[in-house]
Amino acid sequence: MSFEQPAPDLAKIAAAWDEFEKGEEAPGRVLANMKTAGLDAVLAELIAAGWTPGSTAS
Repeated sequence: MSFEQPAPDLAKIAAAWDEFEKGEEAPGRVLANMKTAGLDAVLAELIAAGWTPGSTAS
C-alpha cells in the first residue's frame, strides 16, 4: 500500500499560523499542523524557484 501526500494547502498553513499568533495553539502543534498541510513542499518549491525574501514573482 503506497501513500501519496496530498497537495499543499496554503489556507491550512495560514490558519495554523493565525492560531499560533492568537495564542490558541502551542508552537509544536502549529509546526505539526503546518507540516501536515504541506509547508515542507511549499518551502522546497520556493527554494527550487530561487525565491528570496523581498523578491517579486515574475
